[in-house]
Amino acid sequence: MSIILGFESRSLGEGLCDLTHCLCFNLSSYINSSLPASENGTRKQILLALFVMMNDKFRQLLFVSVAVSQLSTVATADYTSNAEATFTTLQKWYDNSTGIYDTTGWWNSANALTTLGDLAALDSKVKSQVTSVLANSIVAAQNYNLQQTKVITPDFNQETFMGSNVPANVEVEAAINPKGFLNGYYDDEGWWALNWIQAYDITGNQDYLTTAVDIFNDMMNGTEPKCGGGIWWDKKNTYVNAIANELYLSVAAHLANRMGSQKQFYTNIATKQWQWFQSTGMINSQNTINDGLNFTTCKNNGGTVWSYNQGVVLGALVELDKASPNSSYLTSAKNIATAAIKALGDSNGVLHDPCEPNCGADGSQFKGIFMRNLQILQGAAPDATYLSFIASNANSIWTKDRDSTNELSVDWSGPFVTPANASTQSSALDSLVAAVAYQSQIGNGIASRS
Repeated sequence: MSIILGFESRSLGEGLCDLTHCLCFNLSSYINSSLPASENGTRKQILLALFVMMNDKFRQLLFVSVAVSQLSTVATADYTSNAEATFTTLQKWYDNSTGIYDTTGWWNSANALTTLGDLAALDSKVKSQVTSVLANSIVAAQNYNLQQTKVITPDFNQETFMGSNVPANVEVEAAINPKGFLNGYYDDEGWWALNWIQAYDITGNQDYLTTAVDIFNDMMNGTEPKCGGGIWWDKKNTYVNAIANELYLSVAAHLANRMGSQKQFYTNIATKQWQWFQSTGMINSQNTINDGLNFTTCKNNGGTVWSYNQGVVLGALVELDKASPNSSYLTSAKNIATAAIKALGDSNGVLHDPCEPNCGADGSQFKGIFMRNLQILQGAAPDATYLSFIASNANSIWTKDRDSTNELSVDWSGPFVTPANASTQSSALDSLVAAVAYQSQIGNGIASRS
């Protein structure tokens, strides 16, 4: 028992020293009690030999213990401190007049605000500042008439162009004025709905939840019957993709757990949406999710396996399981998460998207969305693989993908890719927040640079 207590109640280095001492002490006691008194000389010789042997066997072990003890005095920074520093840097891009972030786009800003809410839910030190930002954005952002055009690239990435920065070969169309956070794209609306649901969760402000309901009411107008269900990506009805439909599922499931007497209404929508999503074949034979459907055949289009498509569904299924418990939901979520880590994680357990390092304004947001939802899944269905993956990404970001001003870039395995922006910063913050959530299980993170 003394050996076990040495490891559990003290540092690893001290525990190793206790282990050596306990083994020597217990062997000495055993010899004294087991050998007859008449064999006292033999007993002493055996005891001496054993002590010499113990010294030889444990010399290297004790050396390691000293090194570990020394390291523990260096690794004093934790994930919370790193996340707070990242948050501080992110806010230099926040525009109070528009309620969104400079250097990135409309839907990215919704994700950045969601990340702030996730951090505030875990760290009381930033909660006041975060709630102030949310209170500003609920007014300023919906009054900001964002002119944007979105296109799907040949590799099924999204490209968002704003204002006058639209290439000559892209048709310019003014977005619907996003009052109430509505625009011409149902996926954008889903991101904002999830943000305001999170804002409601951390503040209890009913206005945020009402805003999310209003957004979802508009998303319901996008239902697409040709392929048997689901919703369109856009209001021009050009594409049925995974992300818009995962967001539709997620918002419905979230509302089911927050709308009281209307719970069954939203649960029915979420359940039907998940059944349809499974039937489309967008979840391929490797349990990863391709980008969308071929609208002619209503079959999987074989599009790029992006990290965010593997992420949103995880949080959606956790919420659906809360609303209508069914073990198959978490089983499916774990199958997708495990497959995504295998497909998109490198040999060091760091997440990547195929577009790196040139992911444009949209692709740079994707990885954080996966990590945010992996954090949610870890809370509902703990798995050592997920915990290790969360730690690996948070550590790699902080040690290999950070500049001297605590800006974080698109390639989490490093080196730092210039320039960072609010999208890369908030995406990386998602990963750090996931580590904050499980700090006590992971242990201290890695040391901060001064």
